Amino acid sequence: MAEEIVLMKGNEAIAHAAIRIGVDGYFGYPITPQSEVLETLAEQKPWETTGMVVLQAESEVAAINMVYGGAGSGKMVMTSSSSPGVSLKQEGISYIAGAELPCLIVNVMRGGPGLGTIQPSQADYFQTTKGGGHGDYHLIALAPASVQEMADFVGLAFELAFKYRNPAMILADGVIGQMMEKVVLPAPRPRRTEEEIIAQCPWAATGCKGRKPNIITSLELDPAVMEKRNLHLQEKYAEIEANEVRYEEIDCEDAEYLIVAFGSCARIAQKSMEHAREEEIKVGLFRPITLWPFPSKPLAERAKNIKGILVVELNSGQMIEDVELAVKCSIPVEHFGRLGGIVPDPDEVIDALKEKIINK
Repeated sequence: MAEEIVLMKGNEAIAHAAIRIGVDGYFGYPITPQSEVLETLAEQKPWETTGMVVLQAESEVAAINMVYGGAGSGKMVMTSSSSPGVSLKQEGISYIAGAELPCLIVNVMRGGPGLGTIQPSQADYFQTTKGGGHGDYHLIALAPASVQEMADFVGLAFELAFKYRNPAMILADGVIGQMMEKVVLPAPRPRRTEEEIIAQCPWAATGCKGRKPNIITSLELDPAVMEKRNLHLQEKYAEIEANEVRYEEIDCEDAEYLIVAFGSCARIAQKSMEHAREEEIKVGLFRPITLWPFPSKPLAERAKNIKGILVVELNSGQMIEDVELAVKCSIPVEHFGRLGGIVPDPDEVIDALKEKIINK
């Protein structure tokens, strides 16, 4: 099939990619600024072409528990929402993580706390990377910085989710969800057959024909057994941390200063870096792609030759804590952020770099 280049929003790319990679079911609920995911799926009517189920649930809580059920049967299932809606899903996400089920959650972040604003934010970093629900668990968290990555990360998220039997999240912000860019969509592939699901997911609840029952649960009444389950989860998380770190470095080889940013802020920071180099300030950009597992080791290695780091986020300072832990206070680390849905321009970032790091 010839490569197809189309112009679409990030949210629309999520929906089209889900249909093309053979997702079995989407269960969601409208909320700005991610509603186009559900709207695009409804417009495309994949139930008539691929057989994909698309359902607007009665609430976010209902949607995540539908995902729980679909994932328990080995299906490729997903949901999407924005910040307050994802808050409502947290108990279900914790249950899914405890039951070790693969699925995809998309969060197109908006400002908070509370209802906040419909404008973009990156203030759900803590919620995503530190566990928004209860218990010791982690989500595999991917942070796209383009519409192309919104499309690409749908397949990657499911690949990692099934590889490790763990929920994965695409953590975008309102800028990436709403912006329009050229994108190459993934090649269409058929949904897996029931026989393929049974072969690939021997743990799933698929009808119990010719085997003992599979029990999908996160509940263990015996404390010793519950501890054993938790230790198993921690071993799995350590394996993910060892093997699945992803990041991007731009102009870091000769850099004296480093900007660390993800998502839309990484795009702004890249332009800031280019402007700074025009002023003969040697700045590099380090962009975490996996927010969990966080690229602590490569960042620490890069920091050995750096005078200072500016962390740029659309929040009051969240990822900066992981940056500080990575570099272990070996160099100055400062934060620049905007709140309430205000997106900074590149010159603001340069001014903050000069004020907080270079001229301090």
